[in-house]
Parts: sequence; structure tokens; C-alpha cells
Amino acid sequence: MIIFAPAGVFFLVFACSFLYDRRLVRNGVYLFFALLSLSLGLLYKLASASETAPLVLLLTLWILLMLLPFVLAVFLIANGVTMLRREGRSLANLLSLAAGGGILLFIALKAIANSTRWELLGTPLDAVGFVLGYVSLLFVCFLLYSFVYGRIRHRCAVDFVVVLGSGLIGGSRVPPLLAGRLDRGRAAFDARRAEGRETMLLTSGGQGPDEDLPEARAMADYLITAGVPADRILIEDKSRTTQENLRFSKALMQDRKTDYRALVVTNNFHVMRAAQIARKEKVEAQVIGAPTARYFWPSATIREFVALFLSHRILNLGICALLAVIGLLHLY
Repeated sequence: MIIFAPAGVFFLVFACSFLYDRRLVRNGVYLFFALLSLSLGLLYKLASASETAPLVLLLTLWILLMLLPFVLAVFLIANGVTMLRREGRSLANLLSLAAGGGILLFIALKAIANSTRWELLGTPLDAVGFVLGYVSLLFVCFLLYSFVYGRIRHRCAVDFVVVLGSGLIGGSRVPPLLAGRLDRGRAAFDARRAEGRETMLLTSGGQGPDEDLPEARAMADYLITAGVPADRILIEDKSRTTQENLRFSKALMQDRKTDYRALVVTNNFHVMRAAQIARKEKVEAQVIGAPTARYFWPSATIREFVALFLSHRILNLGICALLAVIGLLHLY
């Protein structure tokens, strides 16, 4: 059973970190290595029972890993085209298209370097490959824990359900993306009220330069139209960013109840970053997500990962620089 010891250690570390604070993004790293260690242990046990089964499994995995970059690149490019058609041209909407194109470009250059054995091309690509390997590992951990965290049921007593704002249509109307958040927030509010709790809904969002009224007020009107009593809604209408959403909402909640507990509602692609910001702002809240249109999810998820990556820029960019130097050392 010693072969499963690494998996046990990583699962223990994950469990301790999760119990300490489930909003920690590094929980995904612990969980990934726990699952990887478990898989390797199971593969070893399989090898002791059959000589051919592990080889067949490894060959299948190798083929899938070789095909994955091509499949992923095509998917991202197709999604990028869809984003441009439906959402218009913007830097954020170009993310999946750029990622897919970047993957194909790297594969093509790597093939040229390998076939020509041109070190002046191959060595920098090795450095880029090391960096991409690290970033890809973090991205997989991010996706894994986002999936896990987004499916956790938060059963604690909740005093406030905070719905984070987003842009309005035509300066005053709630768009489908924001309506999804509001509907999810109302469902959480109704569930707590059915349990007999005096829960309140808090809408959070300021007024943008192209908006006729603050987002929070348009959100409150939407909820009132949907049947939420007006006296159960609080409005925070000064914030411009997610950080301000949570900071200003925290002040309103503390004014009402110093030992408050809250649920924060956003879209599912935004859950992990909102949870990280809530922890940073010392907001006593967990975060839940509302469904997002499938075509919107890839670009939005890449954007959220980049934001999380850069929130630890000193560590992550330092590791990337070190890996790049290691890759370039082959040139000398």
C-alpha cells in the first residue's frame, strides 16, 4: 500500500486546506496532485496484475494527449469566431481565438524546428514549452477546482445573498447574463426564506458612463418585478469593480449585522476569482455561480484564469522566468 502513500498525503493536505478555507485557489493544485498520485498508484497495481493492460492504457493516453492540442486549438478558434459574431470585436472576445491560433503556431514551429534541427529556433521553443507546461498545469488545476467548488452546497445560515452586477443593455435594461445571476440569487433567497430565515437580497453595481441608472437599481427593479418584496432588497450602487462590489457590500452588511454570513452570486466562470477576492477583502461569504451560455464560457474562463494568474504575478512570473532560463540553457 506504500504506492498510495503520496496520494494519501496530497489528499490529507487538500482536506486540511479545504477545511481551513475552501476559497483558496491552491486547493486545486493539491487536489490535482492527489488524483495524479492515485492514478499512478492504480496504474502500478494494474501492471502487477497484467503486463499488457497498462501498455494499452498508456498508449491510448499518449494518443489522446497527442491529439488534444489539435482538437483544443480547433475548438478555441471556432469558439472565437462565434464570440466575434455574437458579442462583437473586443480584446476579451478575442481570447479563445488567440489561444487556439497560438497553439497551432507553436505546434507548426516546433515541427519545423524538429525536422530541420535548427537550434536557434528549437531552443527558444523549448523555453516557451517549459513555460506553457507550467501555465497549462495551473490552468488544469484551476478548471478542476472551479468544477469542484462550483458544485459545493453551502448549507450554512445566510443573512445576505449578494448579487454582483454587470453592464446593462440600452443603459437601463438587465441583459441575459445578469438576469441569470439575479434568478440564481432569487432562488437562493427563496430557499433561505422557506427555512424561516430573515435573509435579504443585496444588489451591487454602480453606474457606468453609458448607463442611465446604477446597475444595482436596475437589478432591484428586476427582482421586484419577479416577486421579491422591496423591503427585503438592499442596494449598493457605488462600485465599479468586483473588488469594490464586495468591499462596499461588506460595509452595508456589517451595518446591519456585525457577524453576518453571506452568499455571493455571480456567473459560473467568475466563481473562483470572486471567491479569491472575497477572501482578500475578508468578506464572510462563499460564492455560487449562475449558468452561462456555452459559447461565452471558454473566453470568459480564459480571462478569469489570466486575472487569477496575474494576481500572484510575482510568484508565477518568477517561475516562468526560471523555466525559460532553464530552456534557453540548452543553447549554450
